[in-house]
Amino acid sequence: MSRFRKYYRLRVLGHIVFWLAGISFMILELYVVSRETFKFDFITLAKATIPVVCFAFAVYTNLYLLIPKFLKPKNYIFYVFWLILLMASTSVLIQFLFIVPFNNLLPPDNKLSFFNPDMYSRYFFATFLYIGLTSFLKFVKDWIVLQDLKLKYEQSERQKLEAELKTLKGQIHPHFLFNSLNNIYSLSLTNSEKVPELILKLSDLMRHIIYESRENFICLSKELEFVDNYISLQKIRVSDKVKIDYNIVGTVPDKRIAPLLFEPFIDNAFKHGLNGSGKGEYVSVLFDFTDPKILAFSIENSYEKSFFVETKYKGIGLENVKQRLKHLYSENEYQLNISANDNTFRIDLKLDLKD
Repeated sequence: MSRFRKYYRLRVLGHIVFWLAGISFMILELYVVSRETFKFDFITLAKATIPVVCFAFAVYTNLYLLIPKFLKPKNYIFYVFWLILLMASTSVLIQFLFIVPFNNLLPPDNKLSFFNPDMYSRYFFATFLYIGLTSFLKFVKDWIVLQDLKLKYEQSERQKLEAELKTLKGQIHPHFLFNSLNNIYSLSLTNSEKVPELILKLSDLMRHIIYESRENFICLSKELEFVDNYISLQKIRVSDKVKIDYNIVGTVPDKRIAPLLFEPFIDNAFKHGLNGSGKGEYVSVLFDFTDPKILAFSIENSYEKSFFVETKYKGIGLENVKQRLKHLYSENEYQLNISANDNTFRIDLKLDLKD
């Protein structure tokens, strides 16, 4: 509240200084015009003050009535009409306030005429200058305030986005670790010889998650190395009857990508797409770099509809990826399609790669 009061006081002080400067300029003008007969007295002060007060009336009428009511809503014709009428009436008002008081002080043969075209033109132009200057200052102030608000809004949105992305990344770590430990635990119950190799693979994968994927975008080759290790880990735990195809088409470009985008897709394919029977089960993963600027990723797996419903396929992993794609890429930078029929579940992702 104190900050607002300080700003308000400075604003009022600025307006007072502006109009005092206007009165001083009028006194200086009177001195230049009639230097030999100039005398600083009440009449001189009144001659300088009356026009400035009228200019102030015109300025504030424009700033607080005409601009909000006509200019901002883009009613330009009405704004120009009322602005011209305001300047014309202000010029007439100045002459009236000059003539009526001072005519009583002048002898009959020196009475001023009620309307002087030269004075009218002079004050009309002066009113226009005051209105133009103050309108320009207002627009500059509004633009600065708007830029400041825009900057604060962007900073706020950026902080909000970064916080949300950290939350989403934080969800990946326990989700991934939970699934991997479940796999190791299952194999350890049967005293499988694959357990030590699984633990080493898990160690490499966790290193990537904890240390190498801190940024919003990382080297594409690093992410593909993670995917390769992750699929190798999955191959160790599944039945030999499951057909696993993993292919990379084209040369991997020197680009960047959001980390850990593919882990939820692959994890869901192995965990929820295979019912353990080994009959006709398969997982097919493809990275296509035919266009070096675009990554075309697809993953397809067999599944049974009843098994799909029971395991709630659309869990935290898929929703997490959707949210991260939405935050890190614009709508025209990616296409995500998820489709399913009676025996096949498929995900296709086209993504613009970052330089």
